[in-house]
Amino acid sequence: MKLVLFDLDNTLLCGDSDFEWAQFLIERGVLDREVYEARNQEFYDQYKAGTLDIHEFLDFQLKPLSRHLRTQLDVWHKQFMHERILPIINQRARELVARSLGDADLVAIITATNSFVTAPIAREFGVEHLIATEPEQNGGEFTGKVEGTPCFRDGKIVRLDAWLKQRGVDWGDVTESWFYSDSLNDLPLLARVSKPVAVDPDPTLKAHAENNGWPVLSLR
Repeated sequence: MKLVLFDLDNTLLCGDSDFEWAQFLIERGVLDREVYEARNQEFYDQYKAGTLDIHEFLDFQLKPLSRHLRTQLDVWHKQFMHERILPIINQRARELVARSLGDADLVAIITATNSFVTAPIAREFGVEHLIATEPEQNGGEFTGKVEGTPCFRDGKIVRLDAWLKQRGVDWGDVTESWFYSDSLNDLPLLARVSKPVAVDPDPTLKAHAENNGWPVLSLR
C-alpha cells in the first residue's frame, strides 16, 4: 500500500490557516484586536520556533468557536476561504496533490490546525481524508475544548495510527509512505515514513533534511 501525507500550513498553503483564521476574526471585530492580535502572533512565533505549548494554544484558538453558533461560524468560514485561503493556494501545490491522488492508494492531509478550519481547505484540494485536531462538540456546537489527542508533533503519529486502524490498516501494511512538510514540529512523523520530503522548510528542518539526504522541494 502506498500512503501519501501532506502537512497543510506553509506546505500546501503559502501561509498558516490557524494564524489567518484568527486575523480574519480580528479584522471583522469578532475578536478584540488589542487582546488577540499580539497573542496570535506570539503563538505563531512559538510554533515556528518549536516551543509551542499546544494545549495553551488550543485554549486560545478554540474558545472563540464556542461563543458563536455553528451557522454563523460557517458563514464566516465561507468568507474566510474566499478572502484568506484561496489566495494562498498556488498551482504547484494543486498539481502535486493531484498527482498523488492518481498514484497512491491513500492520500490524507494531516495537520495540527483544527478540523473546522481545515476541512473545507482539504475539500478545495480534492482530498477526501483529513487528520486534524478535533474541536469538541455538543449538539453540533463547539464547546471550546479539544477532543482526544491534538494532531501535533508525536500526536500526529498517534492520530495517524488510529486513522489507519479505523480502516483496517496496520503500519506494516504500508509498503511506501511519503510525508511532505515544512516544519521542524513534524520531525517525528517525517522520521517515520519511508520517503520524507521537506517543502519550503524552516531552517531547522532544512538542515536536518540536508544532513539526512531528504529531498527538499519548493512549491512557491
